[in-house]
Amino acid sequence: MKYVLMFATDPSAQTDVDPQVAQEVYGRIYQWYGENAASIADSGAELLGPDTATTVRSGGVVVDGPYSEAKEVIGGFSVIDVPDLDAAIALAKSWPALELPGVSVEVRPMVVDYSQFD
Repeated sequence: MKYVLMFATDPSAQTDVDPQVAQEVYGRIYQWYGENAASIADSGAELLGPDTATTVRSGGVVVDGPYSEAKEVIGGFSVIDVPDLDAAIALAKSWPALELPGVSVEVRPMVVDYSQFD
């Protein structure tokens, strides 16, 4: 079953993180992708910061920044293909950045069969 892992961070929670520690975690993220290559269905994507976002709202209104006013911002995502939700959660729990404050991984099943919406 395919799931999307969305990697979120609350930037305000990371103001005191030692840059060297953050760099070490970032290095382990590359290792994580290599170690879990069999379950990863895409190459993943790291997103630029929310200050680079543009949002189109209903009615065609275009605004700078992300749509929501949430404290957490999505920093990237990856599509995984695993047997079930338990396997997806186990993979999400192994995300190296979870050792940093304010980091979370949202796990969502992906729609793969659009015929169910007919």
